Amino acid sequence: MSVVSSGKILFCEGSPTSLDYKLLNRLVDSIPGNRCTIVPVGTKFTFSKFAEGYFSANRAVNPKYIVFLDRDFDVNPTDNCQLLQRENKSGNKSIFLSYRTCVENYLLDANLIHTYWTEKYAEKLDNPTSKWGHKNSPGVDRISKLIETSARNLQAYQAVRWALGGLVNAIAAREQLKTTWTNKSKLPESLILQDCKNEALKLVDRFRNAVESVTPDKFEENLVVYQQRFVPEEFWTQQQYLIWFNGKDIQKEIQQQNSPFISLNSFFDWAITQLDITQHPDLIELKTKIEQL
Repeated sequence: MSVVSSGKILFCEGSPTSLDYKLLNRLVDSIPGNRCTIVPVGTKFTFSKFAEGYFSANRAVNPKYIVFLDRDFDVNPTDNCQLLQRENKSGNKSIFLSYRTCVENYLLDANLIHTYWTEKYAEKLDNPTSKWGHKNSPGVDRISKLIETSARNLQAYQAVRWALGGLVNAIAAREQLKTTWTNKSKLPESLILQDCKNEALKLVDRFRNAVESVTPDKFEENLVVYQQRFVPEEFWTQQQYLIWFNGKDIQKEIQQQNSPFISLNSFFDWAITQLDITQHPDLIELKTKIEQL
C-alpha cells in the first residue's frame, strides 16, 4: 500500500473520458512543476465517501486537494464570473463549483462550432472516403440563432429545474436521517438506552423539519422568481442562458429539433482541446488555486 505524504489532488466528476476530466487535464498540463493528480469520482453525490476511501487507502496525511464540480442548480451564479461555493455542513472550503452550469456550457460557442464544421467539411472535400455526412457550415449567425432558439424552448423547463434546485439546496433540506449522531465513527459518550433514544429523537426532529420545509407553496414562490429572471431581453441578448441554463439540456434540444445538425458529442471532444481558457475568469481562478496548493 502506498503512503501519500505530499502531492496535489484534484477531484472532479465523471470518468477519465469525461469532459470534466479533459478540461482539468488541460489546466493541469499548463502548470509547471510537480503535476497535480486528477481523480474522477463519478457523481458529485458520492464524492465525500469516495474521497474518504481514497485518502484512507493511501494513508494520506494532511492531503492537499481541491474538488471541482459542475455548478448545476446548486447555487445562483454571481454577477461576476468566478468560482462558486455552496454551503456544506462540514465547512469544507476546498470544494469549488464552475461558474457556468456544466462543462458543456463553455463549449456551446457558435464560432467554435462553425470552425469545427468548416474544417470537417474541408476534410471531406479533400478525402472522398471521409464519413462526414454534412454539408458546409450554415455560418456563425445561423448557429448562434439555433442555440438561442433551443434555449428559448427550454425556458419554462429551466425555470422549473431552478425552482426545484432551490428546495433541494435549502440547508435544512440537505439533512438526512442517519443511524448515528456521532462523528468519525466514534461511539456515543453514553450508551444508556434513554440517552441514545434522546439523541435519536433529535435526529428525527431535524429530518422532519427539513421535509416540512419542502412545500408546494415554496416551489411556486421559487418558480415565479426564476420565470421573471429569464424574461428580460438582456438575458437573451447577453446570452446569459449559456450561464444559467443546463448545457446538456440545450445540446439535447438542438439535436432533437434539428436532426441534420452535426453531432455535438463529437464536436465537444474536439472543442475541449480548442477552448480558450483565458476567456473564462473562473477557470483561470481554478488554475491559480491549483498552483497555490
